[in-house]
Amino acid sequence: MIFTTPVLTDQEMRVIEQIDRIRKTLKYALSEPSRWYGFLRRSSFARAIRGSNSIEGFNVTAEDALAAVDGGEPTDAEQEAWEAVKGYRNAMTYVLQLATDEHFSYSEGLLRSLHYMMLHYDLMKHPGRWRPGPIYVNDEKKKEIVYEGPDAEMVPGLMRELVESLNAQNNHVPVMARAAMSHLNLAMIHPFSDGNGRMARCLQTLVLAREGILSPEFCSIEEYLGDDTQAYYDVLAEVGRGAWHPENDVRAWIRFCLTAHFRQASTLLRRSKETKRVWDLLDTEVKRHGLPDRMVGALVNAAFGLRIKNTNYRIAADVSENVASRDLKELVDSGLLIASGEKRGRYYEASAPIRSIRERCREPKENIDPFAHESLRLPGM
Repeated sequence: MIFTTPVLTDQEMRVIEQIDRIRKTLKYALSEPSRWYGFLRRSSFARAIRGSNSIEGFNVTAEDALAAVDGGEPTDAEQEAWEAVKGYRNAMTYVLQLATDEHFSYSEGLLRSLHYMMLHYDLMKHPGRWRPGPIYVNDEKKKEIVYEGPDAEMVPGLMRELVESLNAQNNHVPVMARAAMSHLNLAMIHPFSDGNGRMARCLQTLVLAREGILSPEFCSIEEYLGDDTQAYYDVLAEVGRGAWHPENDVRAWIRFCLTAHFRQASTLLRRSKETKRVWDLLDTEVKRHGLPDRMVGALVNAAFGLRIKNTNYRIAADVSENVASRDLKELVDSGLLIASGEKRGRYYEASAPIRSIRERCREPKENIDPFAHESLRLPGM
């Protein structure tokens, strides 16, 4: 027996309807042909990868997360963190491919393969294999065990049951609830020696991506979970109660995930508006200086606080190293970027005029609790 989805209340169904309305508005905004779409898609993917890995203590900069998405090299990341981020990128890239596969089905082999992609760099963690023995989750701050997974002998049967539930046609259960339950069950079964949290979050994103309402890069709540990790741990502890108890009430987990979806969708809608405005203004600025269009993307990255290096610029602009060097010098000479560092450590940041453009385009941030009111004004609508 695994955890089962509770009957959703009228209030929970109303929150799901509100999330769907935001996501449909976002889908419409993203459907218009635009040059800024690629930036938002890449940055959303990078934020998801960075957020999910940060929960496990693998921290990388925003620039390095984008480098992972683009297949580049890191600037600051330590080796183990970089390997973890690359592994997660590979697994999530496969999820993006599976999102529209008409021959798709869930299987134990698929889950084990995703796990291998994530942890192949450390064979001591048994990548791609069910754990061979007991497993415990420790609270490092309290120096105590907070959860004990089910016996290793139970894992194959529980994972088989999870896969069967994923393949079942449960169309009467909203996809956000089904995705949340897939995350919870994998996290509580804890089938692997390591990487269970990342796998649970990856599986949740896969279930959401298969729905097809939004591009997979915009389905994930992993960024939100990375930003509110303690609340994430707290609700898992509340539902888990220290050991394998699939009879426990999971409503707190469902509501936590729905709140995450509401806030993440609201954030993406806000970012889409900001990105469009910033891109349009910087496109005008580049034209005013008589510079090539390919420079706009670098200025947008800088406007949103990212450091630009020759390596990531030439990948994004698809130019040679020499052309990239000339372009970046022109941007500095035009007063649009500021250079720092020397030789291989040289990087570029937004100048005051570019930062000013970014500030003018900011939308107000809202942190609405969708369960606080029976009816509420939806953000950005």
